[in-house]
This record gives sequence, structure tokens and C-alpha cells, in this order.
Amino acid sequence: MNRITFFTLSLSITVAFFFVSNTVTAETITVYKTPTCGCCKGWVDYLRDEGFTVETIDTDVLTEIKSEHGLTDGRLMSCHTALVDGYVVEGHVPVSDIRRLIEEKPDIVGITAPGMPQMSPGMDSLIPKDYDVLSFNKDGQVKVFSRY
Repeated sequence: MNRITFFTLSLSITVAFFFVSNTVTAETITVYKTPTCGCCKGWVDYLRDEGFTVETIDTDVLTEIKSEHGLTDGRLMSCHTALVDGYVVEGHVPVSDIRRLIEEKPDIVGITAPGMPQMSPGMDSLIPKDYDVLSFNKDGQVKVFSRY
């Protein structure tokens, strides 16, 4: 093998490794929702548009799903519950917070946008405005995760 062929082969392998190692893979998120909720469908569409692979499960027992996964405080609940990377994502949480959650891996049960914030993804705005995303742990401690 001459030097030029070896150099070309080495460069090709390096470039291929760079692209493979820097490719962002689509994270899979499972969303539990009622079959008739339009804003839940809007949030699912938003997640897909942002690169997530979304599995939706229509159900009429959302409270049980929430409880099974550690969300028992009614003040933190919303219209849909998602699971991603071992965490609960409740309500109209922006993708930036979901990605931060996955990247930072805090010792919490999950994050929530309680209620149905009007200016949130899936509702009336793709750009979050005028609400907080909260984190909650298994001991019931709640903290602000993000403020919009």
C-alpha cells in the first residue's frame, strides 16, 4: 500500500468516525394521553418536529399511569404523561428542557409543566412564555427547573 492510498484510507476512516460519533440519535419518548385531546396531539407533533421518535398510547386511566411512575401530587399534573430515559415528563414541557433532563441526568422523578400553560408547545405557542417547568423527586420536593 503506497503512502497516498494509506493517507486517503486513514482520512476516510477519521471522517466517517467523526460523523458517526457526532450524529444525534433520535430519543424515543412514550406519551400517554387521552384519545380526544387536541393539545396532546399538538405536543406529540411538536416532539416529532424536534427530532424525537414518539410512541403514543391512548388511555383513559392517566391518573393510574402517573401514579405508577411516581407522579402523585395533583398540583403537578397535566393532560398527558410522557416517559423518556427513565424520567417522567408531564404536560407541555419544551424540548429544550427534555434534552437538558436527558443530558444532565439529575436525581429526580421527572419534570412538569403543571396544568395547561397557554403559551406552551402544543397549546398556542412553540416558544414557551409565562410559565415554569418544575422538577420533582421521590420525596415530594419540587424545584423550578426552567422559567419562561
